[in-house]
Amino acid sequence: MRSRPVVVVGSGIAGLWAAIKLKPLPVIVLAGASAGGQSSSAWAQGGIAAALGPDDSAEQHAADTIAAGAGLVDAEVAREMTEAAPAQVRALEALGVAFEHDRHGNWVLSREAAHGRARVARVNGDQAGQAIVQGLITAARRASHIEIREGWFGAGLLQDAHGRCNGAIGRDRHGRLHDIDARAVVLATGGLGGLYAVSTNPPGNQGHALAWAWQMGARIQDAEFVQFHPTAIDTGRAPAPLATEALRGEGAILVDRAGRRFMPAVHADAELAPRDIVARAVHRQIQAGAGAFLDTRAAIGNEFPQRFPAVFKACRSAGIDPRAERIPIAPAVHYHMGGIAAKLDGSTCIGGLFAIGEVACTGVHGANRLASNSLLEALVMAEQAGAGITATSQDSTAGNATTAPRSTHRCTSVALPEAAMPALRAAMSKHAGVERDAAGLALLLAEIDRLQHRHGAADALVAARLIAASALQREESRGAHFRLDFPQTRPDAAHTLLQQDPGTTVGRARHLDPQTA
Repeated sequence: MRSRPVVVVGSGIAGLWAAIKLKPLPVIVLAGASAGGQSSSAWAQGGIAAALGPDDSAEQHAADTIAAGAGLVDAEVAREMTEAAPAQVRALEALGVAFEHDRHGNWVLSREAAHGRARVARVNGDQAGQAIVQGLITAARRASHIEIREGWFGAGLLQDAHGRCNGAIGRDRHGRLHDIDARAVVLATGGLGGLYAVSTNPPGNQGHALAWAWQMGARIQDAEFVQFHPTAIDTGRAPAPLATEALRGEGAILVDRAGRRFMPAVHADAELAPRDIVARAVHRQIQAGAGAFLDTRAAIGNEFPQRFPAVFKACRSAGIDPRAERIPIAPAVHYHMGGIAAKLDGSTCIGGLFAIGEVACTGVHGANRLASNSLLEALVMAEQAGAGITATSQDSTAGNATTAPRSTHRCTSVALPEAAMPALRAAMSKHAGVERDAAGLALLLAEIDRLQHRHGAADALVAARLIAASALQREESRGAHFRLDFPQTRPDAAHTLLQQDPGTTVGRARHLDPQTA
């Protein structure tokens, strides 16, 4: 009899790499509409941060990661991740991912905001994410231990009488639900940008897995830290096309409508300041009516189509020629630093449940993710999760059992009707955006209550409530979380931890003491 599989929910970089690394265990990947199709990974332009240059080191990379994270980065996790980084890039290159090298064989590396060195390995300028996803899809399809179920979506989790996750619920292409018994479930579902009106993420990324894990009793950490990319191309499109940070690394500048630079007066590193600082500066320029534009004409000029083809295509499709015109920009939701509390191997406080990539919170990003550390974290977590689950299964008789323990609880996905999404997105963007305050967050929670009363505890509402509740609890400004009513940063840095209070309505939280949780 075939042994119980590991179920991986999601087919971006984290999910595919984990599936590959789980060999020889049987793996079922719930890939959504198509493998890699609804993944933010494939849209990533910058690349992977790694100390590959002769003037760089894992220690320097970790130091930059810690500095960007505004006091909340777990230094040990940062060091472990940055030490593993070069090997991850080389492993992908061995699979056929064509990272850039010069004619001497040296790495071609980009410098991005808050990095002290050029250390971002890239593919064809701005196409790293797509190239990596395609390489992993090819490798996964060739692997005999992996079954990729395209047209299947994750629809919840199964829990046994001991509180352990022992399976997932899948929805097939015909809309039918299936309970899938599993020795472990790996959530690799990405972020929650679809909760906002302006985002660079696929609209279906609405924090579904965050809600399932919450129902199961998992801890949610630092949910208030939502990163806004400062240079989304502002042409009214949804999702918003991205103008990669590598453009600023090459010397592009931010200017107002009159052509005046505004970042030198905001931060010593000007356009290469940490993302939260640049995003707030751009937001305030727009709020003040001065406008915000990315000027690449002097830095990139006529080389734009060859050096950054994806951004060039996005600009031209909107009628903008970046070789001759400035690009209108605005902040857009790009990445969630918070998520399901997990270790670097993806393990959570729920046995059998693993979370990797953007859906997880390891503490490595703190309050403000360092550019191009997202793909890196996804790769490192996926490899460690694969190794950990495999080792545990080999050591444990129970892990190899062919008979699954009976599930006693179903943490089932509840979709918010599409007609209700605009109201939620508008409220999230207005009250839990680049800048927040208590009055606005209270209005947001009231709107979530209204929508929940009408539509039930939908996944999107649970995820939105976690962000709002965490943001209301953090009475300070730190990294990507800026409170207009509490603009100062507290001297004592602490994580926000939420866990569902047994016996209360889904979506209500109790706050945990970070020192004892």
